[in-house]
Amino acid sequence: MNFRTAFRTADILVPKCEDMSKWSVIACDQYTSQPEYWEKVDEYVGSAPSSLQLVLPEVFLGRSDTPARIREINENIRKYLSKGLFEEYKNSMIYVERTQSDGKIRRGIVGAIDLEQYDYRAGSSSPIRATEATVIERIPPRLEIRKDAELELPHIMILIDDPEFTVIEPLAKKPLKKLYDFALMGGGGSVAGYLMDSEAVSGVDSALGKLSEKSPLLFAMGDGNHSLATAKEHYERLKKEHPGEDMSNHPARYALCEIVNLHSEALEFEAIHRLVKVDDPYKFVLEMSLALGLTGVPSAQRVKIHRNYTVRDLYIGTPSSELAVGSVQNFLDSYLKDNGGSIDYIHGTDVLRRLAGEEGAIGFEFAPIKKEELFPAVEKLGALPRKTFSMGGAKDKRYYLEARKIVK
Repeated sequence: MNFRTAFRTADILVPKCEDMSKWSVIACDQYTSQPEYWEKVDEYVGSAPSSLQLVLPEVFLGRSDTPARIREINENIRKYLSKGLFEEYKNSMIYVERTQSDGKIRRGIVGAIDLEQYDYRAGSSSPIRATEATVIERIPPRLEIRKDAELELPHIMILIDDPEFTVIEPLAKKPLKKLYDFALMGGGGSVAGYLMDSEAVSGVDSALGKLSEKSPLLFAMGDGNHSLATAKEHYERLKKEHPGEDMSNHPARYALCEIVNLHSEALEFEAIHRLVKVDDPYKFVLEMSLALGLTGVPSAQRVKIHRNYTVRDLYIGTPSSELAVGSVQNFLDSYLKDNGGSIDYIHGTDVLRRLAGEEGAIGFEFAPIKKEELFPAVEKLGALPRKTFSMGGAKDKRYYLEARKIVK
């Protein structure tokens, strides 16, 4: 089949586990300030087959045992493959229904995205684009994980702008073969997956093709921006390492992902907040106030500052970005580079409020971007400031489930 867009079928691996709830764990970039969450996951999984053994939660990234953890991941991949843990579905797509923690159903399609048609760099006009700035420094540690891995397990979610519900939603009415249906750990709701037949695949491809005729921006990153950027860099590195070799059909040219309709009622945008820890909070607050012209006079850019269990509404008088989150991020990057300290990206105001009560901690709370503004903003401004928005709360993020071989 000659596909009309960058999204196509893949050879998808689905695990054959007695307890699928122990197999699926939340995306690795969640709960980065809460190691106790991952300790509970490890305790719950125990010795059962689990995607936890095939990914590196970012809360552990950069520790002295990271290289050993990566070697263990690759060993576990080989072990699971040799034991025949997976059922492979050739040239397939999977229709997914995720029942979120709030009871709403988020529909999506798992397939492969063509990395030749993806460019995360600023100013890109490719069919697949980053919605937020990509932090180049975050790619190398992820490359270390991917470069020797035989499998990929995605938590990547890519958005399509389909207000007429022509691509994904019609699949809910089709009699498709159910592949899995189970409750997710940690209060993440449940998930069911259905194998799409050739007619369903053809219908999706046709509908995507019609969408592509309306706008050059067909696919915009939702979650997993740095994971997709890592897949792209891995593929580009392979091409450089094999000059003259035809890499057009290499498995690494593609990345497994789930596409989701921006207009799904289940999809809600939440702001990603900032938490910094500095040695001298008074100096930090003073320099920030001067740099950003913080004032109580209302203006377009507002930020709520949490400190010592108190919160203040302040406005940015001298912005350095078109968005409040960008103005604050620019200052944080500059200050932390010159003065030291740490920054973390927090999902949820309750967590932010609690962590901002710790010694030397200051939290920054932002209003979420409206989801209908996303595609126009990306086309107008390019990639938004990094970590601008999140699609729902942490427990409703994509869980690892399907896999795909990325080596010949």
